[in-house]
Amino acid sequence: MHIKLNIVLDKLTNIILSKMTKAFKTAVFTALAFASINAYAQNGVNSPYSRSGFGLMADRSMGFNKGMGGIAQGYRDGQSINTANPASLSACDSLTALFDLGFSLQNGNYKMGGIQQNAKNSSFDYFAFHFRAVKGLGVAVSILPVTNIGYNFTSQSENVEGTDVKTYSSFTGNGGLHQVQLGLGLRVAKPLSIGANISYLYGDYSHTVSMPFSSTSSSSSSSISTITKYYTADISTYSLDLGAQYTQKLSDKNSMVFGLTYSLGHDINCDAQRTIMSANSSSGTSESDTKTNPNAFQLPHSFAAGVTFYHSYKFLAGIDYEFQKWGNVKFPNNQTNSSEYQSTTGQFNDRMKIAAGLAWTPNIFSTSSYADVITYKFGGFYSKSYANVEGVKLSNKPYEFGLTAGMTLPLANKNTNGGTPKLNVSFQWVHSNIPYLNATTNVQDKLTENYLRLNLGLTISDRWFYKWKVK
Repeated sequence: MHIKLNIVLDKLTNIILSKMTKAFKTAVFTALAFASINAYAQNGVNSPYSRSGFGLMADRSMGFNKGMGGIAQGYRDGQSINTANPASLSACDSLTALFDLGFSLQNGNYKMGGIQQNAKNSSFDYFAFHFRAVKGLGVAVSILPVTNIGYNFTSQSENVEGTDVKTYSSFTGNGGLHQVQLGLGLRVAKPLSIGANISYLYGDYSHTVSMPFSSTSSSSSSSISTITKYYTADISTYSLDLGAQYTQKLSDKNSMVFGLTYSLGHDINCDAQRTIMSANSSSGTSESDTKTNPNAFQLPHSFAAGVTFYHSYKFLAGIDYEFQKWGNVKFPNNQTNSSEYQSTTGQFNDRMKIAAGLAWTPNIFSTSSYADVITYKFGGFYSKSYANVEGVKLSNKPYEFGLTAGMTLPLANKNTNGGTPKLNVSFQWVHSNIPYLNATTNVQDKLTENYLRLNLGLTISDRWFYKWKVK
């Protein structure tokens, strides 16, 4: 009897320690998630291109698919958190909880005419938590970037015609949009799953345009004022994504998954403000005028579709297409000098993106060779931006393309009750070509940006929902 009691106590102790370990993990990951909100203030962007609209569209791929060009619509795997298509969340099993964290390091090279500049940035990209709530229903909570704004540049000095007065323009901006997302994925039939992402979208932007003047003449400088324009907005709203996935069995080892998502476009009931300040340093006087633009923003309707082919546990290849209807979205017109501050449509281009990628694992069940259990990934993408630089309808549209490669590395796990943690390592080379109209020569020119990114994603799989039996 004494021996049996000790066995029971030992098992109960193990259960308690296991629960404490899981509680500790939850606390750590939750702390990192909230820390990531502050980390978004340093968004890893340093681009004049982010001046347009809500800023640069963020790379919303996760650690598992960054090396595959970002394909996600037809991707379905219970050991990865696919936030792009919520229907995929139904693939998780009944025992597993997944945590996913992402980081990136970036080196950017910017060229405009004869000017060239390099910049290094880093960012905490995302946090996600995924588990199965009931049979057939997967749930995910995540914090993700949407857009990023970050730039600081100055135009060349110019003489005001007929005077000795010189002027130039200085442009600075920061901000961006992020979202806290709840994803639900439900398997309604063996081959068919549906899902929804319900998100709280939040963020801000701040753009400053300063036009100081200088003169060699004291009489001229006394009558000259420096003009500064401030464009600001605080944004908070909801977003809704609907998704579906259909699995078509081709043979015992081969299958295809078709994916589709739709994102609801709607008004954002938030105001934008423009403040114009005129200051004369000689006289010490200043004037300011603030205009408020109510209900100034909209989100576009968006569609995405893709298909992924699977061969057993060895190989997959997929292709995605995405379209966002930015062309008729209203947005504050920050390029006009009108006395009224209003939102107009037609400032942006419709955005499209096509991505393709593949992954290969030599032998996922191998116990003799570590190289055989590594997953090797390759991909690429091409997109046309929604940005219309300076609101000018140029003959060429801004575009971007990139090449990606990566690996998923299983890590040793001493917890025999848990799954194997994985480190996703990927590299991205991205080239952007942004045409603009040179205000001095009135000739179309271009800004080119080249990025080399190192992405790190850590996925931890833990068995949370099994039942203990004490005999």
